[in-house]
This record gives sequence, C-alpha cells and structure tokens, in this order.
Amino acid sequence: MSARILVVDDQPLNVKLLEAKLAAEYYEVVTACDGLEALQKTSKVRPDLILLDVMMPGMDGYEVCKRLKDDPDLNYISVVMVTALDASEDRIRGIDAGADDFLTKPINDVALFARVRSLLRTKLALDELRLRDHTSLQFGAAGDQDEAGNGTAGGRILLVENEAYDREVIESVLAEEHQITSVTNEEEALAALGESFDLIIVSVDLGGADGLRVCSQIRSRDETRNVSLLMMIEEGDNENLSKGLDLGVNDYLYKPIDKNELIARARNQIHHHRYQEKLRGTYQRTVSMAITDSLTGLYNRHYLDSHLASLLDRSKQNGQPLATAIIDIDFFKAVNDTHGYAAGDQVLRELAKRLEKSIRASDLAARLGGEEFVIVMSDTDMETAQAITARLCRDVEAEVFAPSLIEGGLPVTVSIGVAVVDYRDNTPEDLVKRADEALYEAKNSGRNQVIAALG
Repeated sequence: MSARILVVDDQPLNVKLLEAKLAAEYYEVVTACDGLEALQKTSKVRPDLILLDVMMPGMDGYEVCKRLKDDPDLNYISVVMVTALDASEDRIRGIDAGADDFLTKPINDVALFARVRSLLRTKLALDELRLRDHTSLQFGAAGDQDEAGNGTAGGRILLVENEAYDREVIESVLAEEHQITSVTNEEEALAALGESFDLIIVSVDLGGADGLRVCSQIRSRDETRNVSLLMMIEEGDNENLSKGLDLGVNDYLYKPIDKNELIARARNQIHHHRYQEKLRGTYQRTVSMAITDSLTGLYNRHYLDSHLASLLDRSKQNGQPLATAIIDIDFFKAVNDTHGYAAGDQVLRELAKRLEKSIRASDLAARLGGEEFVIVMSDTDMETAQAITARLCRDVEAEVFAPSLIEGGLPVTVSIGVAVVDYRDNTPEDLVKRADEALYEAKNSGRNQVIAALG
C-alpha cells in the first residue's frame, strides 16, 4: 500500500539511506532534520507513519513523540523510534512516550518493512473508525476522538505459553493489574477464544507447535479479529517477526522477557484495543440511530423503504406471498389533547412493544410516522395476514395503555389495512398505497377493525 512517511534524523546520511529504501518500495517520503522541524512537518503534511531518531540535539525523539501523542489532532499517527540504543529501559521510555515500536541501528530491512506494513494497515483501519466517529458526532452519538482517559487496568488477557517458567513470570508480572487466562497449546488456545479478551499473548515456539498458526486462527475468527495480539519471539528471529506482523500481530516481545517492557507493552496494547472498541461502539450506535425510530425503538421509514424493496423483489422472483399491514391508532389526537404528549408518547411506545410481541421473527415492524405503524410479513398470504392483524386488534383493545400516567389506564383501539403483493405492485410504494387505502376504509367504516385491500 502507498503511504506518506516522515523520516526524522539529524544525520543527513541516515536520512538519505532511509529515504532511498522507502522510495524503492514506492512510499512517499518527507524528511526533517530535528525535533522542531518534525513537529512542524507533521502538522503540515500529516504523514501516515513517522520514523523518528531518538538522539537529536535540542529536542530528542522522546520529547517529540510525547508532544505528538499529547496532541489530539496528531496522536493517531504511528511512531517508530529509530536508535542505536537497545537497552530495555530505552524501549520502555519510548513506549511510555507513545512510540509504537523501536528499530535498532543499523536497521534490518526485513524488520523495517514488516513493521511499516503492519502499522500502516492498523492506521488504515483506525482512520476508517475515526471517520465513522466524526459522522457519529453529526448524528448526535457520543463520539470521542481523543484516546486520553481510556484506562488499561483490569484487562482480560489470554496467555498462550507452554514453557512453565516463562508462563509463571508473565502471570506474576501481569496478575497484579489484569485478569490472566493461561493455556499451554493450540487446542486449549482455540477453545478459549469463545471468551472476550483485550489482549492475547502468544509464544511463537509452543514446544514444537507453531504459535504463528494460533495467531492466524485468532485473526481469522470474527470474535477475535480485532483483539490486540502480542507475540513472543527470540531476539534476531526476523523471519517469524515478519510472518507474524504480516498475519496481523500488533506487537512483539523478545525473550528472555523483560518484566518492565512486558508491563509497558501490555498496557499499550490494551489501551489501543479499548480505544478502537469505543470507536466501533460509537459507530454501531450511529447505525442504530440511522435506521431506528428514537421514540419507539422500531425500524424507521428509511429502513422500511429499503427493506421492503428487497422483499418485494424476492417475492416477485420466487413467487412467495408478501403481506403489508398499516396500523393506525384510533382518535390519537384526542389522546394528546386530553392527556398530554407524555401520555401520547407512552401509548406509542407500548403499542410498539405489543407489535414486536405479536409478530414472528421473520416479520418486520416499523413506525411509518405519527401514530401509524407498518408490519411486513414475508411468505404470508391474505388469510394468514388477516388472522395475525385481527388478533393484534383484539389484543390492543383488551389491555389498557399508560396505567402509570393515567388512573385506570387509557383504552386504545387500532384500525388496520392489509395488502398482499400482486401484479400491480411494481414498487414498495404501490404495495403500501393499497394497504393505506384499506386502512382508510377501516377508519371510515367504524374503526377498530381490519380491512383487506381488494385483490
């Protein structure tokens, strides 16, 4: 995939070398020679990834990274620190500053491009979620574009490790802050995937078994596709590192395990997972708002039109009947005028609940607007549709509405018009119109009844 990468280094030779390698892979490269220029270039060109030297005069890489991650407009950009320092405390300091990874000079090309591809895939997915989150704000959903405040304590972690010593070390380090489930082989790992986890840690070497196969299974399953995944490998194992990152592993940890680095990387991955889940949750709420009626919780007119069009096409193709019923609350204006809009809203909500209870799982109930509702019944002929709606009429009349607001409750009845698709119905509007005409007749001829559209 193509992307814009910012290379930051105070040594011109290092910049030219990285620029040449990245350009050969068709990446667009932007360069900066110090920390201040890096911040300015980031704000101006918004790169997809930053390769950031640590040791620079004036503002070092740690400070640059921290400033980027503290800026809500820039903190989504992935940062890889490039340094000659390879001590664990240096990596931990970088992770705490917000870095996504470390590459040690001289840079190994396999590790470089594997990490670049992995981070760019992650950013692409995150960009889509952020775009959806922005749309959610316009719909009034509670979006949150800032990663701050997404805690990491109490994370649910699955550990896949067959070495008893390593397993005990990891459990003892992480158990103080998180809930750990430990398994020792591929079969146990796959069996545990039915549970919900924030992070899965997998050892590549499972005593002869292939931990990368477990990683592949995790990424191929819908329920674990988005879980943060951290693999443990031997230092210098670039082949498995590259394979793992290409499979979708989010991060890696070298053995022997450094306890502080383990804590830092686990917190970082749990943080990212929870943030992305928050964005996905906001998007799901937005989708729900777009297709449901806010008062009753039923589907809205927009969804009804789209869904009914699909059902009508299917009905004409397979020759199966399709029935539509329009339900109107009798004298609803009098309810609002006499008892107030709170009582009227309560009646609408209660009727919606009764509709949902009365229809089959394959049927659809929607609010058409005002006091009118629609039921769409697949594979239903006129006789069956009349029986269903007649029962609904009786059930509505039999039990009063809004007893919590009105002493003794409020008697309510409904009038219903029913139509079954025939040769005249080329569009959903044609079918609804015939049902509406039947409803008009039901209201004009006494209400509290079902009238079928003429065949």
